[in-house]
Amino acid sequence: MPLHSLDHANIRTANLATMIAFYEDVLNMTNGPRAQFDFPGAWLYLGDHAVVHLVGVEGSPQTDGDLALEHAAFRATDLKAFIATLADHGVAYYLGFPPGVPIVQVNIHDPDGNHLHVDFHIDELEAAGLSR
Repeated sequence: MPLHSLDHANIRTANLATMIAFYEDVLNMTNGPRAQFDFPGAWLYLGDHAVVHLVGVEGSPQTDGDLALEHAAFRATDLKAFIATLADHGVAYYLGFPPGVPIVQVNIHDPDGNHLHVDFHIDELEAAGLSR
């Protein structure tokens, strides 16, 4: 189960338009295609890869008890081996299926409780003996 790269950072914001402008204007990212979630947000791209996912929220994530940076994600291959590794280490997980995107997310928490997900192409689901 080799990890390939850090996939993206997910940031909660009450200032969605301002944040989009910052990432576009200051960091030269492009606001591009996003999964068809039922909440506001934007995916900011470097080249053909969305490296920052913004999620629009009410109020301030930093003061209402929620984190602004909600998770980090990795891309990987060999879902079956990864699930076996999780089992070997007693790590609980749950699967996520973002609408309109051909991936399966294996959501876990590190020992400090930080949310991570490792993303695999949806085609690996059956070979791993898993289903939606």
